[in-house]
Amino acid sequence: MRLLSTSRELRIPFSEAVKYCILGISILLLLVAVGILIWQIFRCFSQTHTSYSHQDTVNSDLLYSEEKPSTAESYSVPTSTKVEDVSSEARRLSRCLSQASFPAESSHAEGDMREHKTIKKVHGSLRFSVYYDQLQACLVVTVLQVEGLVDSSQISGLKPFVKIRLMLAGPKGTEVEGLKEQEGQTTPPVLWTVMQEWRTRVVKGSCSPLYGDQFSCILQEDKDLLHRITLRMEVRDFDRFSRNTVLGEIRVPLGQLNITYPLELQKDLQIPQKDLVGEVLLSLKYLPTSQRLEIALLKVRTALTETSSAAVLYARISIQCNQSKLRYQKTSAVPRCPVTVFNEVLMFSLPDFPLEQSKILVSVYETQSTGRSTKCLLGQLSVGKDRSSEDEHWTLMVRSVRQPVAMWHGLLL
Repeated sequence: MRLLSTSRELRIPFSEAVKYCILGISILLLLVAVGILIWQIFRCFSQTHTSYSHQDTVNSDLLYSEEKPSTAESYSVPTSTKVEDVSSEARRLSRCLSQASFPAESSHAEGDMREHKTIKKVHGSLRFSVYYDQLQACLVVTVLQVEGLVDSSQISGLKPFVKIRLMLAGPKGTEVEGLKEQEGQTTPPVLWTVMQEWRTRVVKGSCSPLYGDQFSCILQEDKDLLHRITLRMEVRDFDRFSRNTVLGEIRVPLGQLNITYPLELQKDLQIPQKDLVGEVLLSLKYLPTSQRLEIALLKVRTALTETSSAAVLYARISIQCNQSKLRYQKTSAVPRCPVTVFNEVLMFSLPDFPLEQSKILVSVYETQSTGRSTKCLLGQLSVGKDRSSEDEHWTLMVRSVRQPVAMWHGLLL
């Protein structure tokens, strides 16, 4: 009884207005808490499939122990293809979206692999001179002027320069593994080698720049060597913050010209094309549960010319998903030889995009192992769904889930 009487005597020393304010704040907080709870329940039910995918990724090591690759894993021979009956995986991987539903890919995302396809019409011509000094076995190339260029840029002016390559054709009968078994191949492919590479200075704000830059090199005293050399000259628009745009090119086989005296020529620019400069043996393996792609660079075959003993090769491999490049990875540097063996495996974690939107980009560079030296691009290749020439390897990789598939690919420059 004393407790009841004491509780009745307790009074909160607040006015009625303060009490009602506290009650209103309590009700408001209750409504906010109920709203947050309802929103979390709706979010949980709407993203159930996402939670399941994350759970599969976390438990992938327990469910598929064979998917754990070893970092020291090596490939000595090309692995045979094994096709498994995985209907559920095939149905998920066979989702191919129409190309019309995606915007066209930019030239920067594609890099140099599609420069010749982005140019529909070429304007302008190139005036130059060629001379071969028989006494000194010296070839002299002089870039005189580029005429008739069209400035399509509305923001910055045209900044043209000329890039020159001496391309040496490989001897006849050279076997090319990746292309010799293609159907409809009437003539054997030619394997080219870059003997020399130069570039002129950049002339800003001119559609008809004058150069007068002269370049020379010593050739071996071989009568047939000059007939195998093609002068490839590209007119490019310099861009400091991105890749240079190829405006056009010309090709001049030196064996068809009499250059024992200075010969001045002027040729119209043509749509740039790629040359086969080597081959790359790639092995691909797709791990769908952990959303990983395993790329093994096995061998690189090139036509080796006279190079220094310090020349080394390395590859830069990146994956493009949904028109955006992921972080690239580099292989270790290996001394260059006619068949450079890498046997190196790189792992890439793919985002939650369909596999059909992914593309593999491989660039092979040459540099010197001693001292500081600039890298030189030997060639590039791409493996993806939207390229018909690469569909065979891509299709075999999709069908052979969790099994490595090796195939030769042409290295283009």
